[in-house]
Amino acid sequence: MASNSPSPEGIDVPETPTAGAWGEWNPTEDSARSVRGKHRVLKQRGGLARSSTVLGVGVIAAVGAGGIATAQDRPQVAISMPSLPDLPDLLGGGGHASGTAGTDTAAPAGAAAAQSAGIPGQADGRGHGQADAGEALRHRILQQAESQQEAVETQARADAERTAREAAAQEARAQKEAADKEAETARAAAEKAAAEKAEADKAAEAAATTAAKAAEGAEGGGSGPGAGTKASGGYSLPTSSYTLTSHYGDSGSMWSSGHHTGLDFAAPTGTPVKAVGGGKVISAGWSGAYGYRIVLQLDDDTEVWYCHLSSMSVTSGTVGAGETIGRVGATGNVTGAHLHLEVRKGGSTVDPLAWLESKGLSV
Repeated sequence: MASNSPSPEGIDVPETPTAGAWGEWNPTEDSARSVRGKHRVLKQRGGLARSSTVLGVGVIAAVGAGGIATAQDRPQVAISMPSLPDLPDLLGGGGHASGTAGTDTAAPAGAAAAQSAGIPGQADGRGHGQADAGEALRHRILQQAESQQEAVETQARADAERTAREAAAQEARAQKEAADKEAETARAAAEKAAAEKAEADKAAEAAATTAAKAAEGAEGGGSGPGAGTKASGGYSLPTSSYTLTSHYGDSGSMWSSGHHTGLDFAAPTGTPVKAVGGGKVISAGWSGAYGYRIVLQLDDDTEVWYCHLSSMSVTSGTVGAGETIGRVGATGNVTGAHLHLEVRKGGSTVDPLAWLESKGLSV
C-alpha cells in the first residue's frame, strides 16, 4: 500500500460510505427517558451536526486510523490527510487545528478525534450506546412493572372499600330488621294490654250495674242493718245493703287526725249513694285522701260529706231527699270500697250515727 502525503487540493474520498465503514449510528440513543426519581444529563457528542458533518468526521477518523476507507464493496483507496485550516468550522467547534498527519502518526490522532467526537462507529461509542439502550430498556421495564403494581394496588383498595360498604349496608339492614321486629312485638303487647283493660273495665261496669240493681231492689225493705233507705220525715239513709265498719271517734293510725271523723258504710262498688235530705250540692270533685267527694248543704246549713265515691251523678244544683247523687267506690286513702259519711255543723264534725237517728232513721 502506498504511503499517504498531505495534498493541498483536499481529500480524495470514494462514494458515500455505507454503515459498514464505521458502524451504524442510532439517533434514538440520546432520547432515552429518564429513570423515575432520577435525572440524567446526556453527554453532548462534541456539538456535531447529525448530517453531512458527521459523515466528514467519520471519513477523517478512518483516514487517520488506517488511511483507508471502505465504500460498499469497492476495493480500498489510498487517502491523503491534508492540512485543514477550516477544520473547526467543519466540526462546528470554535478551536483551531492545523498540521499534517502521516501514516504512522495519523492513527492516534484519528482515534482520538473519533473518540472525542463520539463517532458511533468506534468501540467506545458503540459500547456506550449499547449501555444507554440497555439502561433505557431496563427503565422502561421497571416503569411498566411499577405501573402494573400501582394498578393492582388500586384495584385491591377499591375491592376492599366495596367490601366494607357492602358489610356496613348489610349490618344496617340487620339492625333495621331487628328494630322493626322489636317495634312490632311492643305494638302487639300494647294492643293486648289495651284489650285486657277494656275487658276488665267492661266486667267492672257490669258488676257495678248488677250491684246497683240489687241495691235498688233492696231499697223497699229487708232485714238486718242497712236493709232499706226509707225516708222518715223528709230524710233518707245515704245508701243500702251496707255494713257499718268504722264509727265516729274510733282511734287508730289509719286516720291522719288520730281518730275517725265520720261513719263508714261498707258496700259493693257502684252501690247508689242518696241525698239524706233536701239541699244543694256546693262542691264535687277530687279531694286528696277523701278521693272523689260530694258536699251537700242542707236547708239548715248542715253539710254532709260523701267521700271515696267511684262516680258522681250530681255535681251542682239542688237535690231532694233520697235522690241518687253518686256511687260507692274506693278512691283516695282507703282499704276497701265503702262510703265515708261526715256531718258538719258550723265547720265542726258531729257523730253521723247520732245525727241520722235524730232524724228518725234506723241505721
